[in-house]
Amino acid sequence: MEKILIVDDVSKNIQILGNILSHKKYQIAYAQNGEQALDICNHQTFDLILLDIMMPGLDGYQVCERLKSNPKTKEIPIIFLTAKTDMDSIIKGFEIGGNDYITKPFNAAELIARVNNHLLINRQRESLKELNIDLERRVKRRTSQLEKANHKLSVLDLAKSNFLSIVSHEIRTPLNGVIGLTELLNQTKINNDQKEYLSNLKEVSERLVKFSNTALLITTLRIDKYHPEILPVSAHILLEDSIKQFAMDYPESKLSINSNLPSEELLIKGDSDLLRTCFLMIIENAHKYAGIDPELTISTFKNNNQLQIIFIDKGPGFTEEAISSLFELFSSGDILHNEGSGLGLAAVKLALDANEAGIDICNNDEGGAKIVISIDYIMG
Repeated sequence: MEKILIVDDVSKNIQILGNILSHKKYQIAYAQNGEQALDICNHQTFDLILLDIMMPGLDGYQVCERLKSNPKTKEIPIIFLTAKTDMDSIIKGFEIGGNDYITKPFNAAELIARVNNHLLINRQRESLKELNIDLERRVKRRTSQLEKANHKLSVLDLAKSNFLSIVSHEIRTPLNGVIGLTELLNQTKINNDQKEYLSNLKEVSERLVKFSNTALLITTLRIDKYHPEILPVSAHILLEDSIKQFAMDYPESKLSINSNLPSEELLIKGDSDLLRTCFLMIIENAHKYAGIDPELTISTFKNNNQLQIIFIDKGPGFTEEAISSLFELFSSGDILHNEGSGLGLAAVKLALDANEAGIDICNNDEGGAKIVISIDYIMG
């Protein structure tokens, strides 16, 4: 049963109000002055207060102000009851926190309607408060569950990275030994079939070494063990170094590299080792999938404070499915024909992220793949 407090210094008014409201089965309490009303509110809770304004001692305005300043009673709706009808008095009542205003003499039907409306609003407010509390509890519980799940994923991700790092370290030493042994055996008297076997063994071993190096780079970047040294570096020198390294690693490659770089010095901000590795990986990808007419064009374009380094090959390009997952570990996006390790472009993306550089990959309008790296440019 909802409780209503009637505050009025005139006993007859209290009696009239009580008679009107008692038919609605409300629980009624009474106070004949402001001090008594405040004392009752400190010991009981109410759903609505009917408050007379003109009373000896504390008037209705003062009582309302004290009730609204008390955290325990500030949300109780208050309807002022008064003979004052001037606009200033009405406005003052609303300004200090009153919810409604009924002038004396009041109409019983109007009084009941206003009381019912404010009690309904109060019930809805309390219901909304309970729903909010329940929602906050659910959100807190769900957030805790997500935090635990994210922690588990982080632990698993770190374990995977550490595993890859260990594997990369462990397999490189024996593989380098195998490569060295094949080179020594090639210098001995062996027949052509044996030379072919050794050549295949060396090629596979070199691919595994590259895989382990790439895996090690990825794990180092992902677990934040690599701290890039961002300095001004020459884009010309990095690209030329990458091209020379590619020629040394793939002496029999038929890939034609056209480096259309401007004569002016192009300084960019980045870690030279990481950027050189990125450029080399992109060139290697073009070599693997350049098609019948293997060709790679490298050019640059200055866009405000960034330099775009553009790689365009004449290979088969990317499928739509591959483009959507280009930078995911072990995806087939960077390998075009579902071959290889699936680490190349993932490593490139991580390395560029460490350099605060961007990468965009698409199919070239005239065929082949187009890779655009955007990096901060130091204007002279």
